[in-house]
Parts: sequence; structure tokens; C-alpha cells
Amino acid sequence: MKAELLSLTPLKELKSAIPEDIPEKELLPHLTYVYAIESISRACSHQLVRHRTASYSQQSQRYIPVKRLQERVVVPPSVSEKALEEYLSLIEGASDAYEVLVDRGVPREDARFVLPNATETSLVFTIDGRSLLHFFGIRCCSRAQWEIRALADRMLAEVRREEPALYNPAGPYCFQLGYCPEGRFTCGKMDEVVERYGSLGQELVE
Repeated sequence: MKAELLSLTPLKELKSAIPEDIPEKELLPHLTYVYAIESISRACSHQLVRHRTASYSQQSQRYIPVKRLQERVVVPPSVSEKALEEYLSLIEGASDAYEVLVDRGVPREDARFVLPNATETSLVFTIDGRSLLHFFGIRCCSRAQWEIRALADRMLAEVRREEPALYNPAGPYCFQLGYCPEGRFTCGKMDEVVERYGSLGQELVE
């Protein structure tokens, strides 16, 4: 997995263009961030595009042939621990089925129906500052699915390097707010989470 911050609107540049002293949080909707994301699963990308305020350009499965599928899938840690052999066997079966369909003249856009959510994909997306802060609030949470949480962590470390004053306070909502908003669904480990996000990416911003 890779998450690279390709470009952004610097807060300093935006503030210099506005004569009035406006609080930084009010400027968040006017800040833009462009990320290049590589080697995440289709399952993860399906979660990512639920953030509808962002714009996405994703690698096509319709026009790009899928080759060596076994080398281009994401393996969840739980699967690696409990059922790796069975998982890889199923991936191989999906790969073989895809090749059979293509060889028989089925268009790739139809053959891809047998490909699993584990298949890797890459994309570029643009998001504004307010939506990015919300993204971190819910996707860095320990209740988030492991892969999108790992992606959010990498994205947060990247943006903290560029805008530490603005995004060092960013992270899961318990870190941003000082309390857990999950109610009875709380993980019960807020102190541990706050400590982790207090130092996340610190090696990048020092």
C-alpha cells in the first residue's frame, strides 16, 4: 500500500490572499489535497468512494487485462493467520476462470465479474480540507476496517509533514475532540489511541 500526497493548497498561501483574519478551520473547505493511492484492494476502494465530496480517477478493470492475479491481491492479516492456503487457492480459481472467459471471447468488461474484491487497484483522488479532517475522524478510528484505517494513517502522516500546525491535531474523533463519540460502541482504549496519534508520523514532521 502506498499513499502519496501529490499536491496541496498551502494554508499560508491561502491566508496571504485574504485580507481578513479568518480562523484556520473556516478556511478548510478552500484547501485541496491530491493523493495518489496504490495497491489497495477493491474492497478498500469501495469504502473510499463513499466519501462523496472527493473526486476520483481509478484504474480500470474494463480495459486493463488482469495478469498474475495471485501477485496482485491484498491478503487480510486474519486470512494470513488462519486460512492462507485456502484463500490463495480461491484466488487462483478466480484467475483461471477469468482467463477461460477471455480466451472464449468474453469481453474483459464481462470477464471481470469473477474477480474478487481482493484485487489490487490504484487511484488518484482530490479532497478538500474539511472533508479530509472528517475522513481522518472516522477512518482512523479503531472501529474502522483495518485496510482503510491503514490507508488513513499513511495519508495523515503525509499531510502532517506538509501542514503540521493544521493536521497534527487530526486523527480519529476521540483524538480530535478529547472524548469518544462512539458511545456504547467505543473500543475502550481511548488513552492508547490518543497516545498513538500524538506521535503518528512524527519522524516526518520533525
